Amino acid sequence: MNNELLSNAFTSDEEVLAYLKKDADTYREYSVMRDEWKQRFMDFCTGKKTLPILYDTFFKRIFHPDVHPERLSNLISSLIGEKVRVKKILPLEDNYVDGERMVVMDILVEAEDGSIANVEVQKNPYLFPGERISCYSSDIVLRQYSRTRGERGKDFLYEDLRKVYTIVIYERTEGIFHELPGKYIHHGKVQFDTGLRLDLLQEYCLVALDVFRDIPYHKEKSILTGWLSFFTTENYEDAEKLVEEYPWLEEIYKEVASYRERPKEVLMMFSDALRELDRNTMQYMIDEQKKEIDEQKRKIEENAKVIEENAKVIEENAKVIEENQKVIKENQKVIKENQKQMEEQDKKIEEMELENKKLRQLLEQSSSTVV
Repeated sequence: MNNELLSNAFTSDEEVLAYLKKDADTYREYSVMRDEWKQRFMDFCTGKKTLPILYDTFFKRIFHPDVHPERLSNLISSLIGEKVRVKKILPLEDNYVDGERMVVMDILVEAEDGSIANVEVQKNPYLFPGERISCYSSDIVLRQYSRTRGERGKDFLYEDLRKVYTIVIYERTEGIFHELPGKYIHHGKVQFDTGLRLDLLQEYCLVALDVFRDIPYHKEKSILTGWLSFFTTENYEDAEKLVEEYPWLEEIYKEVASYRERPKEVLMMFSDALRELDRNTMQYMIDEQKKEIDEQKRKIEENAKVIEENAKVIEENAKVIEENQKVIKENQKVIKENQKQMEEQDKKIEEMELENKKLRQLLEQSSSTVV
């Protein structure tokens, strides 16, 4: 298998460069790429690595519903645990509010039973993942409602609506996804705490490939394990081992290898993927900055509240101090009056003692005369 995959590979980076330089526009496109992307492109052309499948441009080539409906059907079925057969791809209408696009989706398909699946592949760990998938799912439900009601008119019934699956495959995750060690696939739907059972439309499937990759020994051999291993395998040596376990992947690897015969086309795909990455990275940075700004605003508001409370306490303390000072002044006045009274009393006592002394002297004199 390996020889078949590498038979159309360039022998060296220099050979690839020589080929690209034959066309000025192609070489210019290559020249403006970042160094790590240049090397990734070279590694593919020389047979060292496969295509970076998880970028939107490459993912749609491999799983395009019009070209390979069986692949997408197989992938979706293994992810949600129910047999799904993709019928057609649905148009990705853009909804705008205030001139800005609300929801951007990767692949939106309709199955034979009428259910709808949105398959998202995300390279970077976006902020607010719960809010994002809620928007994706709600948007699909509304699209289905509008389309079905428009088709059926007065005969429309809510039971005409079918399941909506939101599937998000993350290459890298952060935060809450790593709070559950070893858990890399998460299925979810709304449930009521009373046990009330209603057949709600929205269901979710989230896949954390970095968590899957970090598990040294994956679970039992299954189609799902095969797909997730395919997404996390880049080197052809690993791909060869993977095909031995899952022979049905060989067709896909051969298709990927065949793109080396069209390096100009592959270069354009890499350029598109890089632009997508730059947009997503910019959005992530904007979200991060907004989060920091919101956090700073929250802290400022908290500090302002603390300052306000402290000012109130200071004001109350100032009132208490003022009242205490008033009491002290009054007490000082009373003390002063008391001291004055005491001085007057002391003076009177002195005067009385003086009078008493004089009287004693008179008595003594009188006694002497009588004798």
